Parts: sequence; C-alpha cells; structure tokens
Amino acid sequence: MRIFLVRHGEADAEAPEGLGDEARALTAKARTNTVNHFAALAERMGPLSLILTSPLVRAVQTAQMLSTAAKYDGPLRAHRSLQPDMPVGALAPVIDEHVGQNLVLVGHQPSMGALAAHLLGMQSFPKQVLPGTVIAIERSDTEPGPAKFLFLAIPGQPVLESIQ
Repeated sequence: MRIFLVRHGEADAEAPEGLGDEARALTAKARTNTVNHFAALAERMGPLSLILTSPLVRAVQTAQMLSTAAKYDGPLRAHRSLQPDMPVGALAPVIDEHVGQNLVLVGHQPSMGALAAHLLGMQSFPKQVLPGTVIAIERSDTEPGPAKFLFLAIPGQPVLESIQ
C-alpha cells in the first residue's frame, strides 16, 4: 500500500468577508506552482486508487489539481478526519479500510507531518511540511511495523529519497 500525504497549497492569508477560515482559497501563484509540482510527480506516484481530502476549500482545490495532474478519474471524496486539528488516530481506520490501494490524503499541517511520523515510527517528522508538500510512504498490507519512506517532494526543491 502506498500512501501519499499532501499538504494543501499556499492559501490566501485572509478568509473572504463574512466567511471563516474554511473558505480560504489557494493563491493564484499557488494554483500555478501546485499544478506544475504535481505534474512533475505524477509518474513517480503511479496510478492512484483514491483521493481523500479535507473539506476545506484550499484542500479541495489542491486535491482537484492533483487529480488532474495525475490523470486520476476516480472518486475525490471529502473526509472529516482530514480537517485541521483532528487527531492522527482518526485516520488509522481510514487507511486500514483501503489496504492494497494507492491512497492520497490531502490535509493540513501539523496533521500531515504528525501522520507521516506516526506511520514511519518516528517521534516527529524531521523536515518541514510546507504548502504543497507530498510525503510518499509504503506500508505493508500484511507485515506489522513502521512504514517505509519513499520520497519527500517540497515545491521548488529537489525530491528527497531519504530523510534523517
């Protein structure tokens, strides 16, 4: 099972008038950069089975761009466990439900870094999880234990295939 943890792209600093934080959209620059970033990763990520996203606007927009860049034609589903400040444990049953699939989870920080650390058996994730970052992990469908780190892709930086 491959799991791709994706932090949403850079969002506008302020929410639209009369709306809350959940309505903040991606910046114009982020929309361009994020599409290019995901297009460069599409082949490395391979075919995707399912994309789950936080229901917040900026995450849904990021998931839509990833879907297009990866030529993914399956379902794009919002999931409440990907909302900001949800405990990492809330995602465990979601991941377990999709064993054997290539799963994308689009969410927020600090959740994406905390989930990566949890899956990899680390105290904390050793790198910053900036907007648009993709953390790729492979977890055995049958063997217990920590998952294997595949790569870290931060927009505008070289892809890292190991982390310390």
